[in-house]
Amino acid sequence: MPSFKITIAYDGGPYVGWQRQDNGVSVQGLIEDALRELDGRDVTLHGAGRTDTGVHALGQVANFTLVRDAAPDLVFRALNSHLPPEIRIMSAEAVPAAFHARFSAKSKTYRYRLVNASVVSPFERQYAWHIFEPLDTGAMAAAARFVEGRHDFAAFQTTGGATGPTERVITRSSLTTGSDGLIVYEIAGNGFLRRMVRAIVGTLVDVGRGRQTPEWMRDVIASRDRGRAGQAAPAHGLFLVRVDYDVLSQGT
Repeated sequence: MPSFKITIAYDGGPYVGWQRQDNGVSVQGLIEDALRELDGRDVTLHGAGRTDTGVHALGQVANFTLVRDAAPDLVFRALNSHLPPEIRIMSAEAVPAAFHARFSAKSKTYRYRLVNASVVSPFERQYAWHIFEPLDTGAMAAAARFVEGRHDFAAFQTTGGATGPTERVITRSSLTTGSDGLIVYEIAGNGFLRRMVRAIVGTLVDVGRGRQTPEWMRDVIASRDRGRAGQAAPAHGLFLVRVDYDVLSQGT
């Protein structure tokens, strides 16, 4: 029974999120439907993480096992032929049966896109948060640096999120600016709480608007109080960029 790792890109706008649900069309559900066509049976797809409704991915990772013998190239072509154009399998490779997209992951990288301008291009409006009023990106960048390191991020976990440890290690938290008012925030770490990245971005925007100082970010983290942090940024600006693994865990 061959096992596979696939890397997936998708536009999350039309879907209820990654995870299969009863109340709408999900990315996982559509790929599992395609796998059923390929293997002639129900196939369980294990994702590296759950993206919420409207969140996009450039490099989501998932794994599964088939009964039939199949080469990675066949899996790649068969899945893409059965999926809508908003979902693309970017690569498929054979992996050891012990590989698990979630539990074998060492790090994840997310990117959030904002456009700080009086108007936003119609080609950006579904993939970036449009903010009209000027933002102090220098202050936002300074606040972002307080996120790096090992911290308890309970202040950024959505109300009603899963119970369990809320400590995470963030290896990169940085802000860059580009042309036409584009602001890009990138964060990488060993794990993330539900809606954590969007809550951090909302807190950074409060700093950028001049409502708080950069040092406030440090105080919010220390408080462990969700009520102290900013509101969650809209989902459509968020992208799961990639998931990293040790080479040995993939058997390559």
